[in-house]
Amino acid sequence: MLALKLTLVPLFLLVVSMSGRWWGPSIAGWLAGLPVVAGPILYLLTLSHGAAFGARAATLSLAAILASEAFNFAYAWTCRSRPWPIALLAGLVVWFLCACGLSLLPTSPLWASIAAVLAVSIGQSFLPKTSSIVLGAPLSRFDLLGRMMAGVTLTFGVTSLSAWTGPTWSGLLAVFPLLGIILSVSSHRAHGPAFVISLLRGMVLGRFSFAAFCLLLSFTLPYQLPTFAFFEAALLAMVVQWCTKRIATHRRTAVAALAE
Repeated sequence: MLALKLTLVPLFLLVVSMSGRWWGPSIAGWLAGLPVVAGPILYLLTLSHGAAFGARAATLSLAAILASEAFNFAYAWTCRSRPWPIALLAGLVVWFLCACGLSLLPTSPLWASIAAVLAVSIGQSFLPKTSSIVLGAPLSRFDLLGRMMAGVTLTFGVTSLSAWTGPTWSGLLAVFPLLGIILSVSSHRAHGPAFVISLLRGMVLGRFSFAAFCLLLSFTLPYQLPTFAFFEAALLAMVVQWCTKRIATHRRTAVAALAE
């Protein structure tokens, strides 16, 4: 168990962090939408507390997409005219208020799905737009190590406090916007608000795969072995992610053709 806590999340963060350098902010944001942080944490919670705990936590993680998108929304609009500390504070305050509201909702896949759909709608319609895109983000070893250590800290924090916080806040905290914070702040400092906005807009597409991942877990965990249930959910997330990427590519091609 200790080895999993030390390796799972940092490994996934390494891949996503390097993707920003290799392919730019849109692809990094798209990959960041995969359950690279919450997925391993939910798996560890299930191993520690059982399938019923894990299923309920997965349901709250599905609803917590709304809180994560609220963070992105607040950060994106604030960073246009304010430095990163103020944008970060605004994002964290909005995330906390939204998470508190979600904790009061009934724990059901229906309510969680409604919250997730609302989150994606907000992200697609109301995030600021920018035409300025930076192709590639330099990443120092210190930044990369910091991201991986943050992943370890969040994993240990959520799993260690889970017996006290219960499945509701464990599920919400599993989707704490750690990756969004790391990518937004580092990109804001290095490249400015246009890069950050492009990255956060790219993140919206990844919400579909994350939602599919959590929704499937909420239904299958009580009836299957955890490893098998998480394998199915991860496979579904990758399929949905591939489909959304294809749809987005075709849409951009169509828009470009009409513009010509």
